[in-house]
Amino acid sequence: MSSPTPDEPPGLRTGTLTTADISFFVVSAAAPLTVMAGVAPVAILLGGIGAPVGYLLAGLTLTVFAVGFTTMSRHVRSAGAFYAYITRGLGRPVGIAAALVAMLGYNGMEIGVYGLLGSATSDTAAALGHDVPWLPVSLAGLLLIWYGGYRSIDFGAKVLGVLLVAETGILVLLAGGVLLDGGAHGLSIGGLAPAHVLTGGTAAVLAFAFAAFTGFESTVIYRREAKDPDRTIPRATYIAVAFLGLFYAFVVWTVIQAFGEDKVVQAAADDPGGLFFAAITTYVGAWAADLMHLLIITSVLASLLAFHNAINRYTLSLSEEGVLPKALGRIHPRHRSPYVAGAAQTALGALVVLAFALAGADPYQQLLLWVNTPGMIGLMILQLLAALAVPCFFRRIDHHEGVLRTVVAPVAAFLLLAGAIGLVTAHVDLFTGASTTVNTVLVSLAPAVFLLGLLLAYRLRRTRPETYARFAAEPVTEGADPSCPHPTSSSSTPASATPSSPAPPPSPSMAD
Repeated sequence: MSSPTPDEPPGLRTGTLTTADISFFVVSAAAPLTVMAGVAPVAILLGGIGAPVGYLLAGLTLTVFAVGFTTMSRHVRSAGAFYAYITRGLGRPVGIAAALVAMLGYNGMEIGVYGLLGSATSDTAAALGHDVPWLPVSLAGLLLIWYGGYRSIDFGAKVLGVLLVAETGILVLLAGGVLLDGGAHGLSIGGLAPAHVLTGGTAAVLAFAFAAFTGFESTVIYRREAKDPDRTIPRATYIAVAFLGLFYAFVVWTVIQAFGEDKVVQAAADDPGGLFFAAITTYVGAWAADLMHLLIITSVLASLLAFHNAINRYTLSLSEEGVLPKALGRIHPRHRSPYVAGAAQTALGALVVLAFALAGADPYQQLLLWVNTPGMIGLMILQLLAALAVPCFFRRIDHHEGVLRTVVAPVAAFLLLAGAIGLVTAHVDLFTGASTTVNTVLVSLAPAVFLLGLLLAYRLRRTRPETYARFAAEPVTEGADPSCPHPTSSSSTPASATPSSPAPPPSPSMAD
């Protein structure tokens, strides 16, 4: 673990995060308990007993994406994550545009969830006979998450580890109760047959399933703080996507068994929000349902903290790039956290939450769904661009990676993700429950931000050419100050290169 000398500014706490730590951040961002109890019943309602396959197919698609993504992670050491990968493969204008989409995506995914925190807490309190308004809960959550991000990254990893074990544990308890009792009519895998999977509702299930994985790719954001990042990051990425895909499918299947394949769809239609609670009450006990209510709140808090940490590191990187104000890049001298970025993100969240509250908006139907939806679409667009960037990047450098990793897998992932984005946008009304006008605005927001980013890129090239030329450059060494960039060539640096080595001209992958 590196420590700053008295003459140098503090940096992030390097060499801190293990594979397990990063996996906790990523899986916590997906909020497994909230996704299962809150969203999976709708997937069952739309897709029937074949719904578990939707989660498996989404997990398989993202595993294919991870092949090229993690291969490229061994060659790109910039802390800019998605936008750095896209820049190295598709050029600076697209990379700068992607950086703005990333800020929209991660902020949208986090800020909207404060509405879920308020509504879930109010619902839990009501179930226990108390009346708790949502707004004070959401504002208290903002302060709590700010403090979690203000503290050191290893503190956050420990908190998320505990919360993640708790929320997955209650789902395992539910599944265990159903399996031990044999379900409603005995255990069956009939729902996995093609006749139940190849239905009209499968497309809608896939849209929900892809949304359930949002944020899994954020492993690379923690590169500077990871132990042995060339190994830790790929392992954490595969662990996260494999765990989520298999766990989601298994839990949905057990809930189907709990009600019976002939009755679960009607049960989901009658009370989608209570489906999981009814199942755990029947197979485990009423106490477990009460505990599940409480753990949904902690699941939401874990998701908020994971996204908050990811946003702070994106903001830090863009500040170091010179795209955002330099003040946002300050690191706390003791906690080694990007605390100014965290304070700014918390202030932005508070403004959005208060604006929705003053407008009389519903915390779930509007604050959560309307803010989350463009965030989700933005992150899926980033995945699409990153998949396309992989073969473009490897086509321009000397490397020893196989064609399966550098061409076949990323191209397949690009096609699959394009289809996934099409499914999500086609079924966006299922996510938002909003009017056509509102849905059009929500779907158009991420592409509009991308176009705005292209304009910003061309303005930077004209007015601040040094900042533009330095964007997404490689650090000289792992964990080095990003203000001292690697040569702008996308080729891997020769072992003999030193910081004083002259930089070659920009390569085609970083061309204007």
